[in-house]
Amino acid sequence: MPRSKKEEFYFGIMMVTGMVVCMTTYNVIRNDAAGTLTWQAAFIQLLAGFAVAFAVEMFAVGPIAKKLAFALPYDKSKKLYEIMVLAFFMVTGMVLSMSVFGLGLSYYSGHWGGDSLVASYFSLVFYNFVFAFPLQLLVMGPLVRFLFSKYVQNRLSRPAEIS
Repeated sequence: MPRSKKEEFYFGIMMVTGMVVCMTTYNVIRNDAAGTLTWQAAFIQLLAGFAVAFAVEMFAVGPIAKKLAFALPYDKSKKLYEIMVLAFFMVTGMVLSMSVFGLGLSYYSGHWGGDSLVASYFSLVFYNFVFAFPLQLLVMGPLVRFLFSKYVQNRLSRPAEIS
């Protein structure tokens, strides 16, 4: 887990990148848009999704989720509890906010089903949460924590070598 603001920044980049790639792929497949998107359009969607998700995670959802997670009464000495509670609040906040982005993107790209806006939003939130929470807990969370501790955290905490 990150121990400084700099480490939080790198950890956030890694987590957001993985989640955006997976969630974008999931939503493109779920909306039957895989055959209609060009590679350029898909790449632009990934970049836009990354930019929005990173800003939302760093400046809104992340700080709120941490405050909520650490305010709850549970045994904070158990790392697993901390990870699960924080993941729940992060995924919930990101799904609620990024579903607005996804709804706008599907409307703009012509893949919106035409249902009411509210019904479409809640449907999107449901499907995204059902996919994102297990993805976060079972795949991306462990993978990013492993890669972060192995390749990033050790390099950031070492003093610079003078040659």
